[in-house]
Amino acid sequence: MRKLYLVRHGESEWNILKKVQGQKDVNLTKKGEQQAEKIANRLYNENIDIIYSSDLKRAFETAKKIGHKLKLDVNPDKSFREINFGIWEGISTKELSDNYSEEHLLWMKEPHKLKLEGAETLEELQNRTIKGVNRISKLNPNKNILIVSHSAAIKTIILGLLDMDISYYSKMSLNNVSLSIIEFRDYNNVLKLFNDTCHLREEK
Repeated sequence: MRKLYLVRHGESEWNILKKVQGQKDVNLTKKGEQQAEKIANRLYNENIDIIYSSDLKRAFETAKKIGHKLKLDVNPDKSFREINFGIWEGISTKELSDNYSEEHLLWMKEPHKLKLEGAETLEELQNRTIKGVNRISKLNPNKNILIVSHSAAIKTIILGLLDMDISYYSKMSLNNVSLSIIEFRDYNNVLKLFNDTCHLREEK
């Protein structure tokens, strides 16, 4: 039974500052690096065959920590970058509320309907991520694949592989270095694990 492992990157500098990251290249914090080591330990016995990652630093550095532990190279892939947030990238959530109140409310309630200047829509993001998944699946038949990516990107992958409407996006939330697993079975794709962070429990 083939599995797809999906890991969100560790805590980044802009996660702390509550800024919209999108495709801006932001570093991990020290805590984020420690989180990456913990998810690496968690994945050690999972029989992962190959690792792909967004090429953005916060995801790629997380993936490299995992790759070092698993003794696997990391394959950077732009298909798994975060959504391009256009004019929102680099501004704080408070600025969003103050200056883009209607658009921000739409993003929170019905994000699949948002069309923002210079940004990807959720549908465009999903087309990109699912194409990437299909491509690497064909390249690696019968292998367990890990993708290290970003919150929005991972959510669109999960919804796409489960044949769920993109409108369910707003009903999902992913923490830093959370683990989600999809099993590819003969009759269906099955979500076996979602947003699991048991490897971080000692932090609480």
